[in-house]
Amino acid sequence: MKLTSFVTDRGASYGIVDGDTVYDVGAVLAGRYLDLKALIAAAAWNDALAARALAPRLPWANLALLPVIPNPGKILCVGHNYESHRQETGRDKVDHPSIFTRFADSQTAHRAAITMPRVSTQLDFEGELAIVIGKGGRAIPEAGAIAHVAGYACFNDASVRDWQWHTRQFTPGKNFPGTGAFGPWLVTADEVADPATLTVTTRLNGEVVQSQPTSDMIFPIAAVIAYVSAFTPLSPGDVIATGTPGGVGAKRQPPLWMTPGDTVEVDIPGVGLLINRVEVEA
Repeated sequence: MKLTSFVTDRGASYGIVDGDTVYDVGAVLAGRYLDLKALIAAAAWNDALAARALAPRLPWANLALLPVIPNPGKILCVGHNYESHRQETGRDKVDHPSIFTRFADSQTAHRAAITMPRVSTQLDFEGELAIVIGKGGRAIPEAGAIAHVAGYACFNDASVRDWQWHTRQFTPGKNFPGTGAFGPWLVTADEVADPATLTVTTRLNGEVVQSQPTSDMIFPIAAVIAYVSAFTPLSPGDVIATGTPGGVGAKRQPPLWMTPGDTVEVDIPGVGLLINRVEVEA
């Protein structure tokens, strides 16, 4: 099942995507599950499917989309989690994943703009596989960690590099408004037999700039969930962006930055195709 969040005349909602139609199950279920995060927390997949028969049908092409989870309690990101990216950045091998955070208000949706800040011209692409937590927990064992995943989505962890490099801390360069693209939908975990068999490809203006299988992650998804949940409780709707492959613009010669008017795509077959244009901050 594919689930997405969007805005209608009556306000924010969520629905089931089926081809070029979205069934607005939020219009039916809002009294029980206010948003997609609440639906996930209840694991109310059967309720969503039952509501589909009564839900308004909306055209996908005309929907004003929101980030898949507009209001996650946490967005946690993994740095240098593909060997190709670790090598291009010159980072030492480590025993534990490098974790940084994004704020929810840094997100943007499929078909919406990724925003280039006025204070920088070093806006970089980072195509990634995101996971959304379905079953929360603390100190989750690695052996059972995948069972805590509600589903998967595409993510573009667009990075403002000069601000990221002000110090050794990533936070400023990862939290400008409109830089964390998340969409177009959540594919429920039952439709992804093995997340280690996916491929993450990023295209800038139609040219492939990143492409690597998720099997090349240094720290697989289950290991990341176990590590993160050791220091912070995970809750339904929390998002983990699992890292980007090599090929980022900052490490090319010369550097390849995104500029206003560009189109950037994150393509993960079996999960989705996330498309954003780049616009300068108003």
